[in-house]
Amino acid sequence: MKNLKLKSARAAMDLSQQELADRVGVSRQTINAIEKGDYNPTINLCIAICKALGKTLDELFWEA
Repeated sequence: MKNLKLKSARAAMDLSQQELADRVGVSRQTINAIEKGDYNPTINLCIAICKALGKTLDELFWEA
């Protein structure tokens, strides 16, 4: 399932996939794959992404 919440939060901060990837120490392709739903990140990567975007795990990764 696509992670539109992550994509939206990243766009709201005016960050490119590359800029977010640089902040959390992964490749742009990894961010792209997470947003497309092709890759399930580790909990540590989820937390790093949340910190970089100022969001909670629930806000970005929990499906309601």
